[in-house]
Amino acid sequence: MMANSPADILVELEDAVASCPLDRCARILAGIVQLLTGSRHRRQELLANVVDGVLLRLTDRVDTSALIQLSTALAELNVAPPKTSLRLAAHHDPEVACPILLKSQTLSRVDLETIAASGGERQQCAIAARERIEPPLTEALIKGGGRAVHLALIGNPGAKLSEAAYSALIARAGQDDEITKALALRPDTPELIVRKLLSASNGQERPAKLNASSTPPHNPTSSATATLAPLKLPCQAAYASARPEIVALNRVGKLNDSTVNRFAVRGETANLFTALSVLSGAPLDIIEHIMADEHCEGLVMACRASRLNWQTTLAILSNRSGRRLSFAERERAQRIFDTLLLSTSQWTVRWGEITAKAKTSDRAHRSARLGDKQ
Repeated sequence: MMANSPADILVELEDAVASCPLDRCARILAGIVQLLTGSRHRRQELLANVVDGVLLRLTDRVDTSALIQLSTALAELNVAPPKTSLRLAAHHDPEVACPILLKSQTLSRVDLETIAASGGERQQCAIAARERIEPPLTEALIKGGGRAVHLALIGNPGAKLSEAAYSALIARAGQDDEITKALALRPDTPELIVRKLLSASNGQERPAKLNASSTPPHNPTSSATATLAPLKLPCQAAYASARPEIVALNRVGKLNDSTVNRFAVRGETANLFTALSVLSGAPLDIIEHIMADEHCEGLVMACRASRLNWQTTLAILSNRSGRRLSFAERERAQRIFDTLLLSTSQWTVRWGEITAKAKTSDRAHRSARLGDKQ
């Protein structure tokens, strides 16, 4: 009896799958997944190619929950069945497509660019969150994606931004303060681009928006962030009393981490706000604004510009609201602190001071004119 060739055996197996009951198809699919995931020391590429055709047949005959499990399992493999992976990645249901799009090493750049151009927002965001993204794919995502995709790319340190990518994002930043802030905070954004972003503001409210913008919709910590308790601001008399001491401490080099940390822990708000203003160069109204904001970016930037260390910054964050920071909030704040450039932080708060002074002068001028009329 002549033995069948491997190709004939595969054809027979695929035909058998096409006619077997649906519940049995699910069991076969689970068995193949177990075979693939348990074969890390075997010839994965050969095995993946052998079962690819059978898996393609099975994906037509199992429900969505089985496809989600298959996608999740294949996404973790260094070598996975290529045709099946591509079919799952192009699936209309994002629950099926996203695990593969986020992690799979089997998909080619062309595959990803095609899906980036035609897929939905969740699929695009999954691609934008991949560990490493080369410039052509980044540009395709910027071209085909919306605001959430752009923010996901900017927030991903593994996404390489080319000159064309920066140009496209800067054009969008002109109408979106959140994109402006995200680009300014991205560690590898060239400083000239940061200055261009901030200086391109067409209104005088930009500094406050930069320092107190909302968390991006795709950020998983946004739902867990509780609203800060209303912050009781110091009165002008308290500021007037605190300022001479703070200036004197700064003059002799004693307005340091230890001193500022003590202000935060003891709840000496007038001393703390004045110290941050003196050290960072930001006006008191900006310090008040970022201290009252439920998000941490502006306050972390002011602390960084003040040359305070992370422990002092954490003390200020932890004691401004009367509640403990969650682990996710603390991790996010430290990541921002560690990646912020000192020069960028200082330039930003100084630019904010110039704008704030201009606004103050304008208000004083208007008040004087009103007084004259009366």
